[in-house]
Amino acid sequence: MTEDSIRPRALALVGMPGAGKTICADYLRGRGYFTLRFGAVVVDEVRRRGWDVNPANERSAREELRERHGMAAMAVISLPKLQEALTRHQCIIIDGLYSFSEYKLLLEELGAPLVLLAIAAPRRLRYQRLSTRPERPLTALEARERDIHEIETLEKGGPIAMADYTLVNDGAPAELLRQLDSLLVSLGFAP
Repeated sequence: MTEDSIRPRALALVGMPGAGKTICADYLRGRGYFTLRFGAVVVDEVRRRGWDVNPANERSAREELRERHGMAAMAVISLPKLQEALTRHQCIIIDGLYSFSEYKLLLEELGAPLVLLAIAAPRRLRYQRLSTRPERPLTALEARERDIHEIETLEKGGPIAMADYTLVNDGAPAELLRQLDSLLVSLGFAP
């Protein structure tokens, strides 16, 4: 076994809202992978402030965290947890890396190889999924506004463009998870 094959690694899930990142993250968590959701940093901040968890309050908290910590805010805040997890797990999952600055910070500071996995789906299908999801559903207009905001303000396009691998999620969840399993085997990822 080479040093690289036993060295801890990180897999970061990237993609636009409704693409299927949560399906993948939940599946990986259920298979025993350590999973840290960057979006939870924002939700935790909203709750800490005593606000209702909704897109407007999340946006406000996210923007304030980025003002305080820069565009890499979620990675800056999460880095100690990720580094500690790497001491206990061969592979870790980062759910929802957003900005190019977060990506660059993790490349420099994480201390383990980082693989970016983009989950992609047609916009029409993403918006349909977002409108029917049980938690924080969005109208088509809200979904479009969120897309534009995340691309223009949050640097979200950079990590998606830099993805090492892309899975297209335009069918049933089982098909997406089959693709994910196949990729994990080819990468040698184990929980």
